[in-house]
Amino acid sequence: MPVFGLAALWNGSAPPERVAAWVEGIGEVLTSAQSLQLVVALRPEDAGIELKVEAPGYPRAAVERLAEEAKRSGGTFVELWRLPKAERDAFRASTFGGGSTYRGEERAVAARALQQHLSTLPVTNARPSGPGGSATPASAPAPAAAPPAEAPAPSPSGASHQVPVRPEGGPQRRGRRFAVKLEMEFRTELDFVREHALNISNGGLFVRTAHRPQPDSVVTVDVKLPNGERLQGDAVVVHVVDDPYTGGVGLAFLNDDATFAQTLDRYLASLAGGAG
Repeated sequence: MPVFGLAALWNGSAPPERVAAWVEGIGEVLTSAQSLQLVVALRPEDAGIELKVEAPGYPRAAVERLAEEAKRSGGTFVELWRLPKAERDAFRASTFGGGSTYRGEERAVAARALQQHLSTLPVTNARPSGPGGSATPASAPAPAAAPPAEAPAPSPSGASHQVPVRPEGGPQRRGRRFAVKLEMEFRTELDFVREHALNISNGGLFVRTAHRPQPDSVVTVDVKLPNGERLQGDAVVVHVVDDPYTGGVGLAFLNDDATFAQTLDRYLASLAGGAG
């Protein structure tokens, strides 16, 4: 089952008791989670919590609620799984390295640790910054992702629907997208489909297909690269284009596996250098 990484950061601008209430209420919000692990980091200037949420599909409505409530508590919310792996790993290492791990049922203990630490920090008017030094308000609605190169723009009739991916200028938009034609397979609980990926980036790919799983559902992908290597793992449906001829799905990679990231990075480097 896929695992989605989320995080929230607070500093002296946050009311400690509201932060504690946010943490204690996580289980009531993430009702679809099969398991939950917390990592709490208490630093001299701020505090943070990482949530590792195991769920059958991306619980978007619950995450949006968590983001809104994190902002109300004075925090900055981050959907870690959306970051390119190198940036995600760097953020985890710098922010949560050496943090304390708690099981999902130990939320009250984690909440008390955060509350006690935040009560000792000097009051500040600025929220803590997230990855890349940005402090985007957690509740600001993310605009729709730009359609992949081969996908049509959404029509006024609403025939295609866009799924918000991340705020404009977010980390993944720094990744270059390459036009390709890669043999691939993807599986859902009901279907096994052989198709072609038409573009790829370090965050995911677009597949032209008549089989269009629902947004936020998780599929298993197996992409065959020209050099014989394969990209195998889970991906979440973040973008659906409902067009009878040019429609398909945009998939965001979920893998935290180092081998997956290295294989993808090598292939993208070969495309950037004109070798692929």
